[in-house]
Amino acid sequence: MKKLIILGGPGAGKGTQAQRLCHHQQIPLISIGDLLREAIAAQTTLGQVAHPYVEKGELVPDQTMIQFVRQRLLESDVNRGWLMEGYPRTAFQAEELDFLLDDLGQKLDWAIYLQVSEEVSMNRCFQRSRADDDPKIVQRRIELFYERTIPILEYYEYRQRLLTIDGAKEVTQVQQQILQQLTFE
Repeated sequence: MKKLIILGGPGAGKGTQAQRLCHHQQIPLISIGDLLREAIAAQTTLGQVAHPYVEKGELVPDQTMIQFVRQRLLESDVNRGWLMEGYPRTAFQAEELDFLLDDLGQKLDWAIYLQVSEEVSMNRCFQRSRADDDPKIVQRRIELFYERTIPILEYYEYRQRLLTIDGAKEVTQVQQQILQQLTFE
């Protein structure tokens, strides 16, 4: 079964496409944002470490994120495949994820990149009404995306694991593009 990650800036449609893809592939969705929110709400040790960063719209430190991911990948429901959304967010995290997967006897099949313009990203974020979609936080998340996340694309492209999809299209069209590329690859 497939082991996938989905990448894109804020508002690129990662959550929507991740849910659709997981349903189609019958694999669990590992939403790092949900894991962080649940850990913060439950005030777990990792949640307490992550909380101040999440509150400011900053990236949670790599070592903390790797611990979150390791814990989740050790659960039994991921044995038949998974799709991860919201991680990795830096090239270092992408490399650490590969090391972690090697350690767990797994291998990433594809990194799916939903490419949208900064304008589309901003507009989509303002149309939804989540607490972390405050204009200043959204702008900061977009800046961080361009600063830190773009090198991930180069990392996966070099490893021949990158599928680039036009994320600005209608939801169903984006899903069709992803499924076509996964089928042909």
